[in-house]
Amino acid sequence: MQLRPITFEGLVEELADRVARAPGRTRVALDGAPAARPEALADALVGPLRLRGREVVRVSASDFLRPASLRFEYGRTNPDAFYEDWLDQGALAREVLGPLEPGGSGKILPTLWNSATDRATRAPYVTVPPHGVLVMDGVLLLGRGLPFDLAVHLWLTPGALARRTPGDRRWTLPAYARYEEETGPRDLADVVVRVDDPRHPAIVVG
Repeated sequence: MQLRPITFEGLVEELADRVARAPGRTRVALDGAPAARPEALADALVGPLRLRGREVVRVSASDFLRPASLRFEYGRTNPDAFYEDWLDQGALAREVLGPLEPGGSGKILPTLWNSATDRATRAPYVTVPPHGVLVMDGVLLLGRGLPFDLAVHLWLTPGALARRTPGDRRWTLPAYARYEEETGPRDLADVVVRVDDPRHPAIVVG
Protein backbone atom coordinates (compact mmCIF):
# COMPACT_ATOMS: atom_id res chain seq x y z
CA MET A 1 0.00 0.00 0.00
CA GLN A 2 1.27 3.44 -0.93
CA LEU A 3 0.06 6.70 0.56
CA ARG A 4 0.13 10.10 -1.08
CA PRO A 5 0.04 12.85 1.56
CA ILE A 6 -2.26 15.75 0.83
CA THR A 7 -3.72 18.69 2.71
CA PHE A 8 -7.42 18.77 3.50
CA GLU A 9 -7.79 21.74 1.15
CA GLY A 10 -5.93 19.90 -1.59
CA LEU A 11 -8.14 16.85 -1.10
CA VAL A 12 -11.27 18.96 -1.46
CA GLU A 13 -9.99 20.57 -4.68
CA GLU A 14 -8.90 17.24 -6.15
CA LEU A 15 -12.26 15.62 -5.44
CA ALA A 16 -14.13 18.66 -6.74
CA ASP A 17 -12.16 18.52 -10.00
CA ARG A 18 -12.97 14.84 -10.40
CA VAL A 19 -16.68 15.28 -9.70
CA ALA A 20 -16.94 18.35 -11.93
CA ARG A 21 -15.72 16.30 -14.90
CA ALA A 22 -18.44 13.67 -14.46
CA PRO A 23 -21.33 13.89 -16.94
CA GLY A 24 -24.96 14.32 -15.99
CA ARG A 25 -26.31 14.01 -12.47
CA THR A 26 -23.59 12.69 -10.17
CA ARG A 27 -24.11 10.86 -6.86
CA VAL A 28 -21.17 11.21 -4.50
CA ALA A 29 -20.82 9.27 -1.24
CA LEU A 30 -18.48 10.29 1.58
CA ASP A 31 -18.34 7.14 3.70
CA GLY A 32 -16.65 6.90 7.07
CA ALA A 33 -17.09 6.45 10.80
CA PRO A 34 -18.08 9.61 12.71
CA ALA A 35 -14.48 9.86 13.95
CA ALA A 36 -13.42 10.34 10.31
CA ARG A 37 -15.85 13.29 9.97
CA PRO A 38 -17.26 12.49 6.52
CA GLU A 39 -19.79 15.30 6.95
CA ALA A 40 -16.97 17.86 7.14
CA LEU A 41 -15.53 16.74 3.81
CA ALA A 42 -19.00 16.64 2.27
CA ASP A 43 -19.74 20.17 3.44
CA ALA A 44 -16.36 21.40 2.19
CA LEU A 45 -17.08 20.10 -1.32
CA VAL A 46 -20.21 22.19 -1.82
CA GLY A 47 -18.59 25.56 -2.48
CA PRO A 48 -15.82 24.34 -4.83
CA LEU A 49 -18.34 22.33 -6.86
CA ARG A 50 -20.58 25.36 -7.26
CA LEU A 51 -17.59 27.41 -8.34
CA ARG A 52 -17.05 24.78 -11.03
CA GLY A 53 -20.57 25.29 -12.31
CA ARG A 54 -22.29 22.33 -10.66
CA GLU A 55 -25.39 22.75 -8.54
CA VAL A 56 -25.18 20.74 -5.31
CA VAL A 57 -27.74 19.11 -3.04
CA ARG A 58 -26.42 17.94 0.35
CA VAL A 59 -27.97 14.89 1.96
CA SER A 60 -26.95 12.99 5.07
CA ALA A 61 -27.66 9.29 5.42
CA SER A 62 -28.30 9.94 9.11
CA ASP A 63 -31.62 11.47 8.02
CA PHE A 64 -32.63 8.09 6.57
CA LEU A 65 -32.49 5.91 9.67
CA ARG A 66 -35.26 3.49 10.54
CA PRO A 67 -37.66 4.29 13.40
CA ALA A 68 -36.41 3.63 16.94
CA SER A 69 -38.72 0.63 17.32
CA LEU A 70 -36.73 -1.11 14.59
CA ARG A 71 -33.27 0.25 15.37
CA PHE A 72 -33.46 -0.63 19.05
CA GLU A 73 -35.30 -3.93 18.80
CA TYR A 74 -32.22 -5.68 20.23
CA GLY A 75 -31.15 -2.84 22.51
CA ARG A 76 -29.66 0.59 22.01
CA THR A 77 -26.04 -0.58 21.89
CA ASN A 78 -26.17 -3.70 19.72
CA PRO A 79 -23.35 -3.45 17.14
CA ASP A 80 -24.91 -6.05 14.82
CA ALA A 81 -28.19 -4.14 14.68
CA PHE A 82 -26.24 -0.93 14.07
CA TYR A 83 -24.44 -2.62 11.18
CA GLU A 84 -27.45 -4.34 9.63
CA ASP A 85 -30.65 -2.55 10.62
CA TRP A 86 -30.22 1.12 11.38
CA LEU A 87 -29.99 2.54 7.85
CA ASP A 88 -33.14 2.55 5.73
CA GLN A 89 -31.28 1.72 2.56
CA GLY A 90 -34.49 1.00 0.69
CA ALA A 91 -35.67 4.55 1.30
CA LEU A 92 -32.31 5.96 0.25
CA ALA A 93 -32.42 4.01 -3.00
CA ARG A 94 -36.06 4.84 -3.68
CA GLU A 95 -36.23 8.48 -2.58
CA VAL A 96 -32.71 9.77 -3.28
CA LEU A 97 -30.47 7.69 -5.50
CA GLY A 98 -32.94 6.06 -7.88
CA PRO A 99 -34.45 9.32 -9.19
CA LEU A 100 -30.95 10.44 -10.17
CA GLU A 101 -30.38 7.51 -12.52
CA PRO A 102 -30.12 8.47 -16.21
CA GLY A 103 -33.63 9.27 -17.34
CA GLY A 104 -34.86 9.68 -13.76
CA SER A 105 -37.09 12.49 -12.56
CA GLY A 106 -34.36 14.17 -10.50
CA LYS A 107 -36.89 14.77 -7.69
CA ILE A 108 -35.45 13.60 -4.37
CA LEU A 109 -36.40 13.67 -0.72
CA PRO A 110 -33.57 15.42 1.17
CA THR A 111 -34.58 14.07 4.59
CA LEU A 112 -36.95 11.33 5.72
CA TRP A 113 -36.69 10.66 9.46
CA ASN A 114 -35.63 12.74 12.45
CA SER A 115 -34.02 10.19 14.75
CA ALA A 116 -33.97 12.65 17.68
CA THR A 117 -37.75 13.10 17.68
CA ASP A 118 -38.43 9.71 16.05
CA ARG A 119 -40.77 11.31 13.59
CA ALA A 120 -40.95 11.80 9.83
CA THR A 121 -39.44 15.11 8.77
CA ARG A 122 -42.17 15.73 6.15
CA ALA A 123 -39.59 17.51 4.03
CA PRO A 124 -40.69 18.62 0.56
CA TYR A 125 -39.11 17.10 -2.51
CA VAL A 126 -36.35 19.03 -4.25
CA THR A 127 -35.16 18.71 -7.83
CA VAL A 128 -31.55 18.01 -8.71
CA PRO A 129 -30.90 19.68 -12.11
CA PRO A 130 -29.62 17.63 -15.07
CA HIS A 131 -25.97 18.41 -14.27
CA GLY A 132 -26.40 18.65 -10.51
CA VAL A 133 -24.45 16.78 -7.86
CA LEU A 134 -25.76 14.91 -4.86
CA VAL A 135 -23.22 14.92 -2.02
CA MET A 136 -24.07 12.42 0.71
CA ASP A 137 -22.21 11.66 3.91
CA GLY A 138 -22.82 8.59 6.03
CA VAL A 139 -21.49 5.53 7.81
CA LEU A 140 -21.41 1.93 6.59
CA LEU A 141 -22.74 2.99 3.17
CA LEU A 142 -20.79 0.70 0.87
CA GLY A 143 -21.56 -2.89 -0.04
CA ARG A 144 -25.33 -2.36 0.16
CA GLY A 145 -25.96 -2.08 -3.56
CA LEU A 146 -26.61 1.66 -3.33
CA PRO A 147 -25.86 3.24 -6.73
CA PHE A 148 -23.16 5.88 -6.25
CA ASP A 149 -21.21 7.38 -9.13
CA LEU A 150 -18.23 8.22 -6.91
CA ALA A 151 -17.60 6.65 -3.50
CA VAL A 152 -14.96 8.07 -1.17
CA HIS A 153 -14.07 6.04 1.92
CA LEU A 154 -12.40 7.80 4.82
CA TRP A 155 -10.32 5.09 6.41
CA LEU A 156 -9.11 4.95 9.99
CA THR A 157 -6.82 2.19 11.19
CA PRO A 158 -8.34 0.24 14.11
CA GLY A 159 -6.10 1.94 16.66
CA ALA A 160 -6.92 5.43 15.42
CA LEU A 161 -10.63 4.62 15.24
CA ALA A 162 -10.59 3.39 18.84
CA ARG A 163 -8.69 6.45 20.06
CA ARG A 164 -10.96 8.92 18.31
CA THR A 165 -14.30 7.28 19.14
CA PRO A 166 -15.92 8.75 22.28
CA GLY A 167 -16.59 6.43 25.19
CA ASP A 168 -20.34 6.47 24.73
CA ARG A 169 -19.90 5.27 21.11
CA ARG A 170 -17.28 2.60 21.64
CA TRP A 171 -19.98 -0.05 21.42
CA THR A 172 -20.03 0.65 17.65
CA LEU A 173 -16.41 -0.44 17.17
CA PRO A 174 -17.27 -4.12 16.49
CA ALA A 175 -19.60 -2.96 13.71
CA TYR A 176 -16.79 -1.08 11.99
CA ALA A 177 -14.48 -4.08 12.40
CA ARG A 178 -17.14 -6.23 10.78
CA TYR A 179 -17.53 -3.68 7.99
CA GLU A 180 -13.82 -3.88 7.24
CA GLU A 181 -13.79 -7.69 7.32
CA GLU A 182 -17.04 -8.54 5.56
CA THR A 183 -17.59 -5.61 3.20
CA GLY A 184 -14.08 -4.36 2.50
CA PRO A 185 -14.94 -0.70 1.88
CA ARG A 186 -11.39 0.07 0.76
CA ASP A 187 -11.86 -2.34 -2.13
CA LEU A 188 -15.25 -0.94 -3.09
CA ALA A 189 -14.51 2.78 -2.91
CA ASP A 190 -13.27 4.77 -5.89
CA VAL A 191 -11.10 6.90 -3.60
CA VAL A 192 -9.69 5.87 -0.21
CA VAL A 193 -8.28 8.48 2.14
CA ARG A 194 -6.45 7.57 5.31
CA VAL A 195 -7.41 10.02 8.04
CA ASP A 196 -5.69 8.72 11.16
CA ASP A 197 -4.48 12.28 11.65
CA PRO A 198 -7.20 14.63 10.37
CA ARG A 199 -4.60 17.36 9.90
CA HIS A 200 -2.58 15.17 7.51
CA PRO A 201 -4.81 13.02 5.27
CA ALA A 202 -3.27 10.74 2.68
CA ILE A 203 -4.78 9.21 -0.44
CA VAL A 204 -4.27 5.46 -0.76
CA VAL A 205 -2.58 4.69 -4.07
CA GLY A 206 -2.72 1.15 -5.43
